[in-house]
Amino acid sequence: MLMKEYRICMPLTVEEYRIGQLYMISKHSHEQSERGEGVEVVQNEPYEDPEHGSGQFTEKRIYLNNKLPSWARAVVPKIFYVTEKAWNYYPYTITGNACSFLPKFSIHIETKYEDNKGSNDNIFGSEPKEEETEVCFVDIVYDEIPERHYKESEDLRYFKSKKTNRGFLQEGWISTQDPIMCSYKLVTVKFEVWGLQTRVEQFVHKVIRDVLTLGHRQAFAWVDEWIDMTMEEVREYERATQQATNLKIGTFPPAISISETQLASSARSGPNSAPSTPLSTEAPDFLSVPKDRPRKKSAPETLTLPDTGRRDSLFKLPSFFSWNSSPQPE
Repeated sequence: MLMKEYRICMPLTVEEYRIGQLYMISKHSHEQSERGEGVEVVQNEPYEDPEHGSGQFTEKRIYLNNKLPSWARAVVPKIFYVTEKAWNYYPYTITGNACSFLPKFSIHIETKYEDNKGSNDNIFGSEPKEEETEVCFVDIVYDEIPERHYKESEDLRYFKSKKTNRGFLQEGWISTQDPIMCSYKLVTVKFEVWGLQTRVEQFVHKVIRDVLTLGHRQAFAWVDEWIDMTMEEVREYERATQQATNLKIGTFPPAISISETQLASSARSGPNSAPSTPLSTEAPDFLSVPKDRPRKKSAPETLTLPDTGRRDSLFKLPSFFSWNSSPQPE
């Protein structure tokens, strides 16, 4: 078992991110899905917990055979997916990932959000642990992301929000930014197979860190698309995107696409859970902290974005191009 605590700061408030995470998760999941690959939402419904109160439960199937490295594809079934279950009581969430094909493999993520700079050392309790948990601070602006996911429009060094006037985040931005919040994630990875445990657990943590960096980075890069949304509007967006994504990864081409879906103001749906972890295509002997390498830029992509300035919630959703917090009930 390998446990790490990730702390990811964003130039947002916890209350703002209540909307932002739902928008980011839905759009990100749709972008990263294609026929036979991606995130299928199996169940999404309100859930009542005796300790945490009202929340939302979601179950997903994450199909990723083609995203696996070649050494993993050689030993898994042709149709391979990970089951993700999430319980959201925002600003607290629990997410678990498991695979029936690999019963000794699991990922457990506990998440809490606070309006601070990642300074709470006891957010997950101060009980003594068998060993010290490594704390990893993630910088969504300057930490490296996989080159295939880089978009100039999402490079927060050069991005400034027109609606919030936040942006152009420079070195040391965390110490000077206001407002600021932190996403605390306690991640436990288990792969109890002799001879492979340490390497695989380290590998999975590297993938998780990449996904957390990308997802939180996109949440702010897309802020002007969602900052004016109400909870009802973002759930309408989520419902249509979820439907389109489920069809997109199916056997047949989708009957609808996001760009063609017009939402009725009365349409309602519970939120999705967080984006799922895509497995890297690197070989297992690369299971170590990546060395610094210069970031390459790709040409910016043109996105057709919804007119979120309209408040009648009748807007068209964009067509888009790999994952952990789930949404909250009203």
